[in-house]
Amino acid sequence: MITDQIKLSGNLDIVVRDSNGEVKEKRQEKNLVVTAGLGFIASRMKDTTDGAMSHMAVGSGTTAAAAGQTDLVSILGSREALDSTSVSGAVVTYVSSFEAGEGTGAITEAGIFNASSSGTMLCRTVFSAVNKAADDTMTITWTITLSAS
Repeated sequence: MITDQIKLSGNLDIVVRDSNGEVKEKRQEKNLVVTAGLGFIASRMKDTTDGAMSHMAVGSGTTAAAAGQTDLVSILGSREALDSTSVSGAVVTYVSSFEAGEGTGAITEAGIFNASSSGTMLCRTVFSAVNKAADDTMTITWTITLSAS
């Protein structure tokens, strides 16, 4: 008997820079691929009726990430269009920059979406606060890896 199990794992690299471009904070966080995200992945194997992941958002919610969630708890600003998306083997990388004035505050959650509003959330993560001042910029590089075990 052949048994394949697919695992998804996600990792965020978060970098906050001050108005002079100096790194204020740098960290890595893990994420949860939510149930709607798993459904999205399965639907993409059939056809392309659902739009590709295109936006990232940050928020101030602290509710633990759970499989049934479909949006951030408390978004800061609006969803930002992804700066880039790339695929290498079984790894998808999403990059989004939050410029001065975007996603400002004590950021404690992040998510990836396939629309600027509504749509499907692929994954969500919650972490200890990353403080982004109004004149700071922040780049999040979010990597999703598919692997067989």
